[in-house]
Amino acid sequence: MVKVIMPDGTTLNAEEGKRILDVIPRGIGLIAEASGRLLDLSTVISDDLGEIRVLDFNSREGKEAYWHTTSHILAQAVKRLFKEAKLGIGPPIEEGFYYEFDLGGKTFSQEDLELIEEEMRRIVEEDIEIVREEMRREEAIALFREAGEPYKVELLEEIEEPVVSIYRQGEFFDLCRGPHLPSTGYVKYMKLLQVSSSYWRGDERNPVMQRVYGISFPSKEMLEEFLVRREEIRKRDHRVVGPQLDLFSMPSEIIGPGLILWHPKGARVRRIIEDFLVRVHLSRGYELVYSPHIAYSTLWKISGHLNYYRDFMYVFEKEGIEHAVKPMNCPFHILIYNSKRRSYRELPLRLFELGTVYRFEKSGVLHGLLRARGFTQDDAHIFTTREDLEDEVVGLIDLNEYLMRSFGFEELKVEISTWDPRRRSEYMGSDEDWSAAQSSLEGALRRKGYRYEIMEGEAAFYGPKIDMKLVDSIGREWQLSTIQIDFNLPRRFDLKYVKADGSEEHIVMIHRALLGSIERFFGILLEHYAGNFPLWIAPIQLRILPVSQAQEGRAEELLALMSARGVRADIRRAESTLSYRIRESELEKIPIIAIIGEREMKTGEISVRVKGKGNLGSMSLEDFFRTFGKELLPPDMR
Repeated sequence: MVKVIMPDGTTLNAEEGKRILDVIPRGIGLIAEASGRLLDLSTVISDDLGEIRVLDFNSREGKEAYWHTTSHILAQAVKRLFKEAKLGIGPPIEEGFYYEFDLGGKTFSQEDLELIEEEMRRIVEEDIEIVREEMRREEAIALFREAGEPYKVELLEEIEEPVVSIYRQGEFFDLCRGPHLPSTGYVKYMKLLQVSSSYWRGDERNPVMQRVYGISFPSKEMLEEFLVRREEIRKRDHRVVGPQLDLFSMPSEIIGPGLILWHPKGARVRRIIEDFLVRVHLSRGYELVYSPHIAYSTLWKISGHLNYYRDFMYVFEKEGIEHAVKPMNCPFHILIYNSKRRSYRELPLRLFELGTVYRFEKSGVLHGLLRARGFTQDDAHIFTTREDLEDEVVGLIDLNEYLMRSFGFEELKVEISTWDPRRRSEYMGSDEDWSAAQSSLEGALRRKGYRYEIMEGEAAFYGPKIDMKLVDSIGREWQLSTIQIDFNLPRRFDLKYVKADGSEEHIVMIHRALLGSIERFFGILLEHYAGNFPLWIAPIQLRILPVSQAQEGRAEELLALMSARGVRADIRRAESTLSYRIRESELEKIPIIAIIGEREMKTGEISVRVKGKGNLGSMSLEDFFRTFGKELLPPDMR
């Protein structure tokens, strides 16, 4: 008998020779997992599978299978309605799925999407069995070539495994690793969300595809909740809100995709954030450094980036010497460390830089400020000893908590990416190195009271890491902060320190970027607050509105006084009605409005309106600073 664990934790014993599907109630599970492998529920039970765990929509793997199956239903519907469509790829994504189609230059209209969605519902009602089939790669190439699917043939020709899998549902079949749901009837509620153009495999030299996005859920309530949240996300989209507030623009047709022009207001917010970061880091024992934007490609060859990262680098030749624009800052910080012999007394050495880097991301994956080609990292590298590693990680977690709270984020979720000892040959460093590093990361998180998920096998080849995700105001998780241990570069560059006994030892190196990049964090911050920045970050903190021209002189005096006190303020003169200027200021998301009328001229006070709270009435300047003084300042200066 084989033990089967249900999604609610209950267990049952199943006989060998039966399918998993046959021993569990219909509708309870979607796929299964055994011995680290994901399985279709049609898998036949055998002793060599070991313990079987049934997964439902509440698991990440279950969601992905649900959405992946729905993407196949989408592709089947398109092939029924548009015979000429050629299939691209159709993966699950963070929320939902997409499928790409080559329509020979045509595009899908909104009416087309409605017809496709209707056909998808018919396919669900047909409750077509989904069957996995394995075949030799050459047979699969012949099958898809005969079906007129050139993109599938291209993918198959790049696969090295001799045997591949396809999934069939009725007349439709697709190249796929799986797993999938048992039948199309398992999918309940779905919605096609949008269509966009994309290049095949994200390369602008390739044909243009039509990418259709969708979502599906087991219940109507879940779908409705998602659509409400999606509308809220749409209203907060930084690519819309940013230009509306005159913060930045991205004229890709002139300067190229993935590059940002910071307008005065946006540049002001960025500088406020950067100055805050510099002050905080200096107060916590970091040293500020700067490094050039280009270097001989030899540097990147030594670091290993040129071999593994060249396709994402901007490489060029001058005077017969190959140069590269830096895609990361770490080799420069290493050269600073190695510029002289280091003693244990100098450690830990913490080098911090707001370093601008450039990476050639494919145009298909670019997404406003969140995924750009040019961006500035809040980058630091810590050179320390193995004995001090855990304390340094605790300090990094403390710093990250302070920064996130300062920007208004309270909830963090944590993962540790570790090695898979079964794939030992894929990793650098000794077993002792890995054990000590992973122990330090876990020890630091336990000391800070964090619950964390271990992602076995997800570590880079050069060391384990901590990923910290923040949760924004509408419940989205954002991967930002990374604390990465590195066994590779200290050996490539022979980074050592002199111990107390005079012997030398390789240092331990930590890479860390807590905001990730200024651009990405700015975009997240903009969406988190829907453009209503906290008072200390707002580009304009106070707008002064004279009721008429008679009060403009007093308004100028107030502006000078506020500016002298460090308040970022401006004036909107009485060239239109007061109500119009108030409305204009609210649309610009100005946090505080100070109105000066005849009464305020007599009393020397100001009438104060606060966005989201309305009219607070008249107050003296002393009362104004007593009320807002701390909020006007960055957290470290209060």
